[in-house]
Parts: sequence; structure tokens; C-alpha cells
Amino acid sequence: MSSIGGDRSGGINLAEKKKKESIVDLSKYMDKAIRIKFQGGREATGILKGYDTLLNIVLDNTTEFLRDPDDPFKVTDDTRQLGLVVCRGTTIIAICPIDGMESIANPFIQHE
Repeated sequence: MSSIGGDRSGGINLAEKKKKESIVDLSKYMDKAIRIKFQGGREATGILKGYDTLLNIVLDNTTEFLRDPDDPFKVTDDTRQLGLVVCRGTTIIAICPIDGMESIANPFIQHE
């Protein structure tokens, strides 16, 4: 039984709670170019300047890749400069570095 003036935290000491950690370590990409894909088809590149545990990301010198008007999920070569941008972590679906990123042949396609 609990006492009237007793501790109601359920026996959990707040100092014992773990600090939230990000599941993705972006520290090795700080001040390097990355590409981000968003829900809805948008894509952008920029220099990673900061991030938090929720994967909200700050990009500098950001360039957005414009989409094809006929197919909103197809990205064209047309771009526009955005400058300094804060990207909300809940809308990001993919993050990849620009350096070392290259297209490879699909190993599952059978050539005749």
C-alpha cells in the first residue's frame, strides 16, 4: 500500500533513466556533403552542420532536386538553391553520404 504523501513515481528514480540515444551515428558525416530523401519524393543535398537524437538535421548550402511535373516521384536534373535548412527528422526516409556513393548494376536482373 502506498502512503498518502509517498513517492508516486512508481519506484523509478529519474536519475536512473537512460539518456535517449540516436540510432544513427551522423557524427562522422559532420561538415561533409550528404543527400537526404524525404517522404513525398523530395530530395536534397547539403553540408551536414548539426543533428539531434530525433534526427532533425541542419544542412548548409542546400540544393533541392526538383521533381518531374508528370511524375512527382521522379527527380530531374533541375535544382534550386535553398541555403541553410532545418530538415524535420520525422519526414526523412533516407540519408546517404555523397562521397563514395555510386550507381552499381542490379545483380538481380538477368541479362540475355
